[in-house]
Amino acid sequence: MLVLTLVVAATLRLCPLAQAQPLCRIHTVRTGKMFHVGQQTQGDHLYFSPATTHLIKHPCKKSIALYLGKQLFFTRNNFESSLLPFSIPTSMQVGIPEVTSAHFASSVLLLVVNQKVYIYDYEADTWNASIGIKHPVSHISGDNCCYSEHPFCLDISNSIFAYLHGDQTSQTNIYFSKTQGYRFQKYAHERQAELVGSLGGIFYFHSLSQVGLLLIDQGKAKFGYSDHPLNHSFGLPFDYNGTLDILITPGQKGILIFWFEKSLLVSRSAGQLVDPVPVQEGHRILYSSIFEANISIHSVAANENELAVLTRENNLYYGSLGILTSFLIKFADQNIWSQEAVLMFTDLGMLEILIPLPDSLFPAFDFQKCPVNIQAILMEPQLQLDFCKVELLQGEFGNKMFVIDMNSELELTALMVPRPGTSPVPLAMVSNPHSLGLQAIIYEDGYTYDGNTKHRLVSLAPALNRDRWDEGVPQNISLRQQHHWGRADPTFTSSIKRPTISTITLDIANKEISCVDLKPLTALISVGCDLEKKIVIQNEISACYKGILDPVALQDNYSYVIEKEAYDPNFRGQRATKDLVVYYPYEKLGCPLLAYYDTPWKPVVELWREGKFQEVIKAEYVLLEVNGLFTYTYSLTARTALCTSQPQNWTTIIENAGNKGPFSWDRENYVSCHDPNNDAPLNWPNVPYQILGGPTENKVAFKQRNGIYVFFISIVDPYYSYCHLQTTFSVYVYGAFPLPIRQWEITKFLLIVAILLSVWLTYIIPKMLHTEQGHRFKGFWFSLCRRYRTVCACFQHKR
Repeated sequence: MLVLTLVVAATLRLCPLAQAQPLCRIHTVRTGKMFHVGQQTQGDHLYFSPATTHLIKHPCKKSIALYLGKQLFFTRNNFESSLLPFSIPTSMQVGIPEVTSAHFASSVLLLVVNQKVYIYDYEADTWNASIGIKHPVSHISGDNCCYSEHPFCLDISNSIFAYLHGDQTSQTNIYFSKTQGYRFQKYAHERQAELVGSLGGIFYFHSLSQVGLLLIDQGKAKFGYSDHPLNHSFGLPFDYNGTLDILITPGQKGILIFWFEKSLLVSRSAGQLVDPVPVQEGHRILYSSIFEANISIHSVAANENELAVLTRENNLYYGSLGILTSFLIKFADQNIWSQEAVLMFTDLGMLEILIPLPDSLFPAFDFQKCPVNIQAILMEPQLQLDFCKVELLQGEFGNKMFVIDMNSELELTALMVPRPGTSPVPLAMVSNPHSLGLQAIIYEDGYTYDGNTKHRLVSLAPALNRDRWDEGVPQNISLRQQHHWGRADPTFTSSIKRPTISTITLDIANKEISCVDLKPLTALISVGCDLEKKIVIQNEISACYKGILDPVALQDNYSYVIEKEAYDPNFRGQRATKDLVVYYPYEKLGCPLLAYYDTPWKPVVELWREGKFQEVIKAEYVLLEVNGLFTYTYSLTARTALCTSQPQNWTTIIENAGNKGPFSWDRENYVSCHDPNNDAPLNWPNVPYQILGGPTENKVAFKQRNGIYVFFISIVDPYYSYCHLQTTFSVYVYGAFPLPIRQWEITKFLLIVAILLSVWLTYIIPKMLHTEQGHRFKGFWFSLCRRYRTVCACFQHKR
């Protein structure tokens, strides 16, 4: 009797699902046939090798997609017209046109055909073969950034991996491209030769700023990572009982979906933790995994927040990719499955079941569509779902990109309005806590017109460049580098010198699955260079202002000559073989600032952002005269600068620059001589210390030469900014030439001449008196004296 009661109860529970309204109404897209009349597919017909069908949507351009099955179909309008099968030109000579992997990279489609990579530029309608891959590959992986046209965002879309799935990891050849797949180069993962197992995939997890390599060994899989702090260990292992397809969901939130016919797994931490997706009914978990539910997956679709599964048992499952948990619920039965069917999200809460249909009269295929309105189905009482407890969740930062440079912070704000009588918990999370930290609180912020309480997410956060906190002053959600919060162990944080990215997502903890229209708020945070920053050299007193140079003359193709004794074109301090004529670029440099040669000098460096002055830079920087002038030195030596190790200098930097050129000293290769971790011995303490700014009072000391100096300046302090803050400026040095004439120097010269003349006369006169000329000379003087006495006597007589 008890058994009969349980059977009846179970039957009654499943009956409502069978009696529910149809999931969707089928219609067939049959348009554009006339454009294909008499047209045959050109080239080799492409086909997808796995037994199941796949569909890949462009995450940024929502209407572009690729269907992969017995035929491939490429659409620009979400399959709203009939299409010819996708083919590759015979000129590409692919051999067997079997496709094993595909990926959209910005404006191109990448395909692995017969173990080689090909690029289809669908905007220009051109095909190319990738360059640089020397070994067979089976898969490609990448991601797309849809937040902005920021160069950092574009770099995400351009980064592609190519690899051979199933190859032994220690010996496999992996290739990486930064050019949308047009050109690859070999990639070496750290300690790759020591890794055990076969290669399940390699992915650039931009949400974590890590390259993740999936290792498969004895039915278990785990991720290894490329950079500190995750490169010292592996992610937690998980079951790998078949060849898993790995889907990276859009939005850089670190959500991965692993699936094959008997398994469905999800990770919210870029593979560090991987969990099976349970199947629920109401609040109760029916099955802890797909394997336990004994269903066979045919197709999987996902967007930023939703997940859908079509099974061979003719069932459709739906779930949300929540911030904490994910699960599936089963929709009502309907005859919707076929071998060619795929799932496709067309919008938030809108799902389509797509099946290509051949036409006996035309070469183009039609498409059978079955659109599913998820929100309408979730409202059915038979599903026993709770209503959404939040009426509004909004913030200005949704789907935007922000930049946090070194020592900067970002403040965001969000507003939540719950349903009356409920207490939902908003939760803010970052995808890369090793790099980005946050602090947020929530407080009541008034009422809506219908009496609901408004809640605002805020924080008690320090403002930029402030050393203390203003307790009790509510500010917005505060984001800053994890290093600067001072709350994380150094073994947890990523290297502060390395630019990283992270996303911040604001969602409701354990949000009801019925909250389809309540999208989480997600923003991409680049912890890196703020491209709006630049440095400007203060020029309050210029050579033109003092009348030394004429600005009109400077603009009229002004040129000047640098003496061969004063410059070295190789920047090694050696004299050149000829003078150098330099044309002054007034449009770029303006009028030179003024410096007196005999006064130690250094420029005043200002930081500007978006045309506004920010601060005077106190960080360390270096100078180099762009024409090779070496008639200047520095006021400090390595000893007087209190260096504990041998400081760097331009000579060693240029020697190690290779093809980078002479102006290669920057934040990436600078090593401070005051760093206790710098073990370079101080062998030459009396060499000039060539770094300005920072903890020293070092200055430039000009030698006795007047003229124009054009300096390259680079901020080398790696902890000031992620940007390569560099510029050029000019200085006019005066007062050094010609040398001033001083009275005591003339007196000294005349005295020396008189002494030398007296010595010479003392030697030469006695010697000459004994010669014939000497006698004549004496006779002349005697006669002269007699005449003088006679004249004098006459004068005395007259008186």
